[in-house]
Amino acid sequence: MYQPAFIREPRSRERILFVCPSPFERTRRAAKGEIPLVQIFVRDNNVDQAQKALKKKMQREGSFREMKRHVHYEKPSEKRARQKAEAVRRARKLARKRAQREGLLPAPKPRVPGGR
Repeated sequence: MYQPAFIREPRSRERILFVCPSPFERTRRAAKGEIPLVQIFVRDNNVDQAQKALKKKMQREGSFREMKRHVHYEKPSEKRARQKAEAVRRARKLARKRAQREGLLPAPKPRVPGGR
């Protein structure tokens, strides 16, 4: 684990926990001089809440996806194929959103939390 670095002194009954998004991203950006850190506040020793917040932030940044991708070596040809598939997926999503805005497709049904 990385050593915590404090930007400011913690308030009363508050600890600050810093975690890097992923070791690979850290080394890449550290070489550039910009080290990304996720900042989590632990209030009233509520570690469970801080853990949930950390997990949510890391998922939003795509850290877990990146770590999974770096578990095994990815050949350059596989990397190109993956990037091409991602680009096709993004283009389809953009076209679908554009068609919905123009009224060519019906709007998606709103999701009900916890329902099916």
